[in-house]
Amino acid sequence: MITVSPEKDRGKIKAVFAENGFDYADDSGVVSAKAGDELLGYCLYRLDGKRMEILKLFPTDDLLLADGILRSTIHVACERFVMDIRYSEDMDAKVFKRLDFIKDESERTLNADKLFGGCHCQKG
Repeated sequence: MITVSPEKDRGKIKAVFAENGFDYADDSGVVSAKAGDELLGYCLYRLDGKRMEILKLFPTDDLLLADGILRSTIHVACERFVMDIRYSEDMDAKVFKRLDFIKDESERTLNADKLFGGCHCQKG
């Protein structure tokens, strides 16, 4: 069984950020997908009271897994009434396009309302 959930252990969050070359801050978070103890994928983000910025989504080649991880990450923001969700300038928008989550590509915003619909994964 696959579980996708936010990491609560701050030490583990710090470690994942360091492993991926990002500086840890108090607003850092990770959503992980696991099958038992095996890590399948994750999303690194920063979330303050007004905005979420997605720093890294992995994997990007398994669309169904990426979709589940992204939806779980967006859900974390929505639980805190944060609807301004963006992806980092350093990220390729291709996976967000294929998952049909882009609200405004020039502003790098994602459409949180898509969270409540089914997967719209686009091949290609």
